[in-house]
Amino acid sequence: MEEKVLDYILKHNKALTYEEIASILDDEELPKLAETLTKLEKELKIRLTNKGKFEKFNDKMKKVGLFAGNKKGFGFVIVDGCKNDYYVSSENVNGAIDGDEVIIKIIDEGKHEAVVSSINKRNLNNILVGELYVKDNKNFINLDDDKLKIVVEIPSDKLNGAVSGHKVIVKIQSAAEKSNYYQGEVIRVLGHKDDPGVDILSVAAKYQINDIFPDDVLEELKNIPSEVSPQELSGRRDLTNEMIFTIDGDDTKDIDDAISIKKLPNGGYLLGVHIADVSNYVKPGSALYKEAFARGTSNYLANTVIPMLPHQLSNGICSLNPDVLRLTISCVMEIDEKGNTVSSDIFESYIKSRKQMTYKNVNKILEEDVVPDGYEEFADTLRLMKDLSQIIRKNKIAKGYIDFDVQEPKIITDENGKAIDIKPRERGIGENLIEDFMIAANEAVATTITYMDLPFIYRVHGNPDEDKLRKFLGFLNVLGYKVNANLKNITPKTIQSILNQLKDKKEYPILSSMLLRSMMKAIYDNINIGHFGLASKFYTHFTSPIRRFPDLTVHRLLRLYLFEHKIDNETIDYFNGELPIIAKQSSDRERAAVDCERDVADMKMAEYMESHIGEVYKGMISTVTNYGMYVELPNLVEGLIKIEDIDDDYYFYDESTYSLVGKRSKKRYMLGMSLDVVVDSVVKEKGLINFKLNNGDKNGNKQQKS
Repeated sequence: MEEKVLDYILKHNKALTYEEIASILDDEELPKLAETLTKLEKELKIRLTNKGKFEKFNDKMKKVGLFAGNKKGFGFVIVDGCKNDYYVSSENVNGAIDGDEVIIKIIDEGKHEAVVSSINKRNLNNILVGELYVKDNKNFINLDDDKLKIVVEIPSDKLNGAVSGHKVIVKIQSAAEKSNYYQGEVIRVLGHKDDPGVDILSVAAKYQINDIFPDDVLEELKNIPSEVSPQELSGRRDLTNEMIFTIDGDDTKDIDDAISIKKLPNGGYLLGVHIADVSNYVKPGSALYKEAFARGTSNYLANTVIPMLPHQLSNGICSLNPDVLRLTISCVMEIDEKGNTVSSDIFESYIKSRKQMTYKNVNKILEEDVVPDGYEEFADTLRLMKDLSQIIRKNKIAKGYIDFDVQEPKIITDENGKAIDIKPRERGIGENLIEDFMIAANEAVATTITYMDLPFIYRVHGNPDEDKLRKFLGFLNVLGYKVNANLKNITPKTIQSILNQLKDKKEYPILSSMLLRSMMKAIYDNINIGHFGLASKFYTHFTSPIRRFPDLTVHRLLRLYLFEHKIDNETIDYFNGELPIIAKQSSDRERAAVDCERDVADMKMAEYMESHIGEVYKGMISTVTNYGMYVELPNLVEGLIKIEDIDDDYYFYDESTYSLVGKRSKKRYMLGMSLDVVVDSVVKEKGLINFKLNNGDKNGNKQQKS
């Protein structure tokens, strides 16, 4: 019967009514018609039109994509090649959960609205994180990811020591047919939910960031030396007599870059950037290498570091600690008086760092002209470095380098990992100096290999989307700010100009952050398209091989190409196939690390604000949505004022002005307004902070800014 109905619909070039289809069936077939039509519709063989008729399903209206779920029940489907995502309402999700590969049926192409017709592939990764609880004598997991609308039961023989209140990692074992009910097994107990550090480990596990190393890696560590042997120095350039030192944060233990400088007779500078030679110890094919590839990057989560490499390497033999011999790969550049790199030399070396400096002490010298104890012999060298840094930065800005100057929060914790303070992260001359020198070295390395026309891994950043920039400028216009920008020929200087025109606006920190979010994301690729944000034609990551796998890969390539001169066809063919895989994995793990760091920061901010409920703060509206407005405090904590909690009027979201407007009073709440808010409630586990307006601050903005 199914085939009979489908054939009848397919041979017609018009939509058919239910009655027209029923007319071809025998009496005994009629009761099954509705069920048959529903089945054919779900299989995307036919579709129901807006007029209630049935027709052949047009393949152009059928798409496959990834479902991105929202904890409120709705979601979006991301389809490769489509500029816009498709919105799926909660009633049209049809059992899809975050990360599923789904087939969608387009309801309205103009509004980009769709319904999930079927689920091609579940994307549970078989690993979930949550809290174990008991109900009706059965064990269940309260999942940390509330976008996953599923039930997970743990049989008693699969608990592996877990008890109610434990945060656990669970492996999915089986799923009931056509339901969201699963059974799983506890594969690791992270600890009780209230134990110190378990909160961070739970977030990390959600992103498949593992804080323990597998046994085969630990076994290999037994063969890693604690000191550099004389045999390892053979063929390397001896730089132990040079004044080379490191500059890092107060608590940095994985030190992978050191610097040196000389003034040349021609007025230029000889800048040395000396990077830990991690590739000497982490060899392709080893368990250490495979684990570094899988991790992709180190993760810095509040007071916790989950390293890419074990501490024996990252804090030991690979760390450029002072007064000990260390193997390095050096990039020594001649830079002229205008900040241009005239030439560069990349070679294997070994150094003995003279001092482990801190940004705090370096900034005392360069900003306050105060020389701390132990820095006396280095003060003049640091001042020379400052001169070169300023020259390089001026040159970069002239080329179009974009400095968004977005503030980041620094979360201070006690000995148990509890957040006790939050303040904007300070950035001084010392931090800028290191950034300038590392960028110069990264460019020099990328330029060298590019001109050799060999396979390589680049750090690339694409041009911004014209529509997104146009929308941002439209938003500025709503705020009353007229900004001139040529969007027909978007260059880094275009963005630079927009930022410069906004510098004196009180909302600048928020606007700069919004503009940054409208840009493309930088990724790793074996195809070089340049780096838009740095205004750089050739760019890579060379300077942090302890904590980033792409840098380790760059070191491996430098060794093969420059030091061992292996540039035969076999090598080239191998890396033409290998580098796209490394680039994708590195980009994926970087994205996971960024998301994890953001979630941990949100959680720790919420934890800090738990002890400040009821207190009044002055903040600025940073985002306005149809469900409320977010207010950012000076310490960068952000909280939500729900629209229903503004109780002096009925407020609605005015999309044309990005504001909340009182229906009766016409009071208006817009981005950039200052408000007095009260901390109302906090949900630490979800990183949620709710504010309410302080009683004396309900005036809104009766007139739009002109």
